[in-house]
Amino acid sequence: MENIKKTYDHQKNVLDGIDLEIKQGEFFVLVGPSGSGKSTLLRMIAGLETISSGVLQINDKIVNHLRPKDRNLSMVFQNYALYPHLTVEQNILFGLRAKKVDKKEQQKRLMDAAEMMGLTELLKRKPKQLSGGQRQRVALARSVVSHAPLCLMDEPLSNLDAKLRAHMRMEIRRLQKRLGLTMIYVTHDQVEAMTMGDRIMVLNDGIIQQVGDPITLYNEPANLFVASFIGSPKINLGEAVIADKQLIIENTIHIPIDVTAMQNMIQKEHLTVGIRAEHVFHATEETKSHMLEVVNVEHLGNETLLTFEVGKQLWTAKWLGQWKVEVGDNIPVKLSIDYMNFFDSKSTKLIKPANIVNQEKEVVAI
Repeated sequence: MENIKKTYDHQKNVLDGIDLEIKQGEFFVLVGPSGSGKSTLLRMIAGLETISSGVLQINDKIVNHLRPKDRNLSMVFQNYALYPHLTVEQNILFGLRAKKVDKKEQQKRLMDAAEMMGLTELLKRKPKQLSGGQRQRVALARSVVSHAPLCLMDEPLSNLDAKLRAHMRMEIRRLQKRLGLTMIYVTHDQVEAMTMGDRIMVLNDGIIQQVGDPITLYNEPANLFVASFIGSPKINLGEAVIADKQLIIENTIHIPIDVTAMQNMIQKEHLTVGIRAEHVFHATEETKSHMLEVVNVEHLGNETLLTFEVGKQLWTAKWLGQWKVEVGDNIPVKLSIDYMNFFDSKSTKLIKPANIVNQEKEVVAI
């Protein structure tokens, strides 16, 4: 995609200057809030929306004016788009019949896809006799039998319950690897994006915020939007100043600093710090840096989420295991500048990522 733009009636750009290359065999995720332009971009790739300006190439061939059926791709929609009067088998084979594929080949592809998707027993049923998960698998099977090397998916799991979503995420990922598909997957769910994508593009208001692998986006977010959008629970943010050899966050938390190491930030008047929930550590009376009052507790079984009030902000700590903590308790915590990202509050851009990034990369490498 080279400088792709989309406008309706020459109003404000829905997509503004999208420059992007997606590699063959890649699972590429487009993520962003509702209205950011994700689905519009996907539909432009499919040929369902016109491109206002810019160039779209598939396999080095300009396809701007090609009809959808001539682009050699398949698409799975959010609402499944199944024909209610056709059986599962007829729905899966619909595209192959339209292309007049040989009947033996149709049956072979049908049985392969049905077995892969666990639909073998359901081929004679109509869509109304299927659950949401089964309908989604029919839509996936229809995409698989096309043997198109490029598969587009527009929020295909948003209508499913949490347990089925987790299962289908894994199935789609396995399917993509097994068939060697290039997959472009749209979602507003950052957990889906993090767990499925080889690379992720974060989109907001029609503008690319950052493109990278999931861990880079998590550890080194390009700006405050990416930092707060990627990661669950959300990153803890606070306005900060540097004064008297201290980092002061939200006029509440004071952390002594090495002034020489922070030289490039001392000049900044508008700082925002961000620290992930897992980096707000539990401490003992001897190791604590601060005491914080608990305002909410969420017991999730395998971990506990604690919420603290820090100035005008609510910060979350994520601790493994089960903690007997009550609202109103004052808890000793350890906050370290090493785990903090620094952003320019005005431009929102990242000034300095957390030092822990390099340490964690080394640990993983070992």
